[in-house]
Amino acid sequence: MSSGIKQLIRRRATTFRCPGRVTCVDLNAVRTFVVAADSGQFQETAAALSITQQAVSKRIAALEKDLGVRLFTRTARGAQLTIDGQAFLPHARELLRVAERADASVRPGRRALRVDVVNRRVVTAGLLEDFYRMHPEIDLDVVKLDADVVGAIAAVESGTIDLTFHGLPPQLHLPAVISTAQVVNDSHELLVGPRHPLANARAVAPERLAGHRIWMPGVDARGEVTAYYEELADAFGISIDMVGPVFGNESLLAEIADSADLATLVGEKSRYLWPDSYDLRRIPIRDPSPVYPLSMIWREDNAHPALIELRDYLHSRHANPSGINTWMPRWVRWTAPRL
Repeated sequence: MSSGIKQLIRRRATTFRCPGRVTCVDLNAVRTFVVAADSGQFQETAAALSITQQAVSKRIAALEKDLGVRLFTRTARGAQLTIDGQAFLPHARELLRVAERADASVRPGRRALRVDVVNRRVVTAGLLEDFYRMHPEIDLDVVKLDADVVGAIAAVESGTIDLTFHGLPPQLHLPAVISTAQVVNDSHELLVGPRHPLANARAVAPERLAGHRIWMPGVDARGEVTAYYEELADAFGISIDMVGPVFGNESLLAEIADSADLATLVGEKSRYLWPDSYDLRRIPIRDPSPVYPLSMIWREDNAHPALIELRDYLHSRHANPSGINTWMPRWVRWTAPRL
């Protein structure tokens, strides 16, 4: 058990001896008490803990002094629990279990790796799922933070999460402890209903989207996603409507299926489900293909062994789009300065 956890338990593990007075309990003494209660012999306790019998007696005496009661009665047959010792024993066992859980919760490799996938239907969630299939022995805690890139970086820096995925827009300053690496290039597709003018196209160029209504309600005006779509719209003369109430994906898909002019943009590897009767069409956008760049973000000093495994996996899955006709925002080539 780490010394930090021992000190924490020594500070926090308390029992009330009388009103208004709190007595600190030494965790080593509690462990010695439990072993002695189980064995009934101080000599056997000393052997089990690899200490001297005198040390066992001193620990028990110190614990009895802290609690203000006698825990054992010495007899010819050994050490027998007093009534107070019997009352304290189940609480002592629980205290040791709490200490073990506390230690395990912070020991590298013992707790789950906590990863923010941003949205459970997008490419990052699929990558985490594929990683888990390859490494089912790794305990993952997959979460979705309600935060833009600044909030997500703050969560990584504070240790709330181990890793997140975001685009890194211009003028973003990274704390010195934060590291990033671009690992996802998510191409876009046009999602339309069967009566849309582009419904039967095998692929469309971005310029052909000019004049069509692209509806993306609920895009957070605070975040880097808005900066990406604003630059995309300016580059190709596209009108992207981000205004309107958000009633959920099911409502959006139903609206598109029933419309002859409404469309939206989705990531190529994003997962959407809808009834067959909707007959929605996912149409690749080509020449160039707009690509949203996502970087993984983590603390450089994070020693969790599963984090290294995950970063290596994401690097191995990263496809360089340099040989394809793609469009990326200008800021993807910009290196964020460090504080």
